[in-house]
Parts: sequence; structure tokens; C-alpha cells
Amino acid sequence: MTEETKDKFVTQDETGELPPVDEVEGRVEAEMKRIEGSAREAVGQGLQDERAEMEGRELREEGERALEERQK
Repeated sequence: MTEETKDKFVTQDETGELPPVDEVEGRVEAEMKRIEGSAREAVGQGLQDERAEMEGRELREEGERALEERQK
């Protein structure tokens, strides 16, 4: 590779971008939080346990916020 060709390439480190694998991993973690939160919320409703329902809702909302941030 010539010196002129090397100057045309910009690495992800230089741009501050995350590698695609890291981006997917973050989305998967956020989606799992959302799903787990929804499940906990439903169990809390079924058991009429307000605390479990609230914790599930908070976890679901946290996952939703994380997904929204990643989409920006």
C-alpha cells in the first residue's frame, strides 16, 4: 500500500465510531432489558404485587430509553 493510499483511509478509532458488533450488542442488551421489564411488570400485575410491577415498569422504560438513544 502506498503512502498516498494510506492517507485516504480513516479508522473507526479516528472517527470515534463503534464497531458494528458493539452497536448490535448494545441494542440487544437494551431490547433484553425492555423484554425482561415487560415480563416482570406482567407478573407483578398478575400477582397484584405493586412493587414488582413498578420495578418491571422501570426496567422496561430504561430499556426503551436505551433503544431510543441508540437510534439517534
